[in-house]
Amino acid sequence: MRLVGMVLFAAFFIGTAACHSTHVQIPTAPIAPGEKSLGQTWGDHVGLLLFGFIPIQQNDRFVEAYNEAVQKAGATRLTNVTISERWWWGYVINGYVFKVEGTAVTNK
Repeated sequence: MRLVGMVLFAAFFIGTAACHSTHVQIPTAPIAPGEKSLGQTWGDHVGLLLFGFIPIQQNDRFVEAYNEAVQKAGATRLTNVTISERWWWGYVINGYVFKVEGTAVTNK
């Protein structure tokens, strides 16, 4: 009975495990003379996979995370962009959280 409990616990732990990617730096144009820095900002967005093959908000999560970061700072664009992603798995649904960080830039 104890062995069955340990196997079920291990299966539950493996089935609900999550992962995190390393940060990736995206090369961007430097701040131009007619622009000013507003400081650091970030945005994230979640995409889901239902039953492992039905995508829910998967295609736009990259754009939505970037737009959230820009809007949060009231900027026109980001520079020094860093992206990362986290994943989590469930029995019938998987989640993918995409995060964009960078320096907010706007016109002077």
